Amino acid sequence: MVFASKLGLNIYNGVMLLSVTKMEVYMDYAATTPVDQRVLKVMIPFFNEEFGNTMSLHKLGRNAKEALEESRRAITDLMNAEPKELLFTGSATEANNMVIKGVAYANKDKGKHIIVSAIEHHCVLEPAHWLEGQGFEITCLPVDRHGFVDLTELENAIRKDTILVSIMHANNEIGTIQDIKQIGKICQEKDVYFHSDAAQSFGKLPIDVKEMNINLLSVSSHKMYGPKGVGGLYIKEGTKIEPLLHGGGHEFNKRSSTVNVSGVVGFAEAARIQEKEMVSDAKKQIELRDKMIKKILTIPDSHLNGHPAKRLPNNANFWFAYIEGESLLVSLDMEDISASTGSACSSNKLEASHVLLAIGLKPHIPRSGGG
Repeated sequence: MVFASKLGLNIYNGVMLLSVTKMEVYMDYAATTPVDQRVLKVMIPFFNEEFGNTMSLHKLGRNAKEALEESRRAITDLMNAEPKELLFTGSATEANNMVIKGVAYANKDKGKHIIVSAIEHHCVLEPAHWLEGQGFEITCLPVDRHGFVDLTELENAIRKDTILVSIMHANNEIGTIQDIKQIGKICQEKDVYFHSDAAQSFGKLPIDVKEMNINLLSVSSHKMYGPKGVGGLYIKEGTKIEPLLHGGGHEFNKRSSTVNVSGVVGFAEAARIQEKEMVSDAKKQIELRDKMIKKILTIPDSHLNGHPAKRLPNNANFWFAYIEGESLLVSLDMEDISASTGSACSSNKLEASHVLLAIGLKPHIPRSGGG
């Protein structure tokens, strides 16, 4: 949450008058974050001075390549991976699509069964659904009322022909944090690739891909005060995956496309900042989060979605009886309070949130507030 007052200065008869307009309150950080000024500062030279292509052999190209590799190291340091195991993408959506489709086609000789959870982001669920039309079988695991996957059900769902399990680290709507380490252990014991969408958690929660037994991890820049248009995909060495984009052989021949160097540099700087400030930021966010939850739950007929404690530090999601969510958001917006009823990628759709339906709320309830 960021609170910013609009201040106006006026001079009247030699006296300076200070006027304060409405206070703007931004409460939609799961959708996107502002770019940190420190991030913007390091990006600017790569727009108009160090503008080289990383594949060029001249000085500008070499400088761009060096910046790319330094950025790769900064981001892999935040997840305890090797630089050669990270490739940059245009978004977490692209990374998730590459995982679901790329692992499926690279490993179809072993099997055609993939497991996802019912509360995955649409950029996991939609490619999984698309694969069903290509002859693959998808198991969609249910979750409990807090949004947790049952680990026994997961273990029982894994078959000999299962090639991938994809379960997000923390949910973008209700904030629930899964037991990723234990899920990874189950997949490792069953010899199945484990992928986690960490778009919401990377930079907010500690992640160690080795300790958590993760084969593939999707991350996003603009959820952690970096620029939009850049994401990343960790691929554990030895993991079989087919590229989505073929061309000039960029990013270890796994993602051909001219590299967005300015975006990558910004993403890396955001990672460096979060590595230093993540713990202190989380402490402050949890204090504010819990204070807000406590206050809002004093409102009659208000309810918290997700686990009360095992949730993202910056997340609070509610439903309110007897009021439509969109009407509530319009009222808040008129007071300069920015909030959301669900995922930003689908919040303009007049349909119930699949996440809230999955945790057992009745169809009319997911339309009753939230954010």
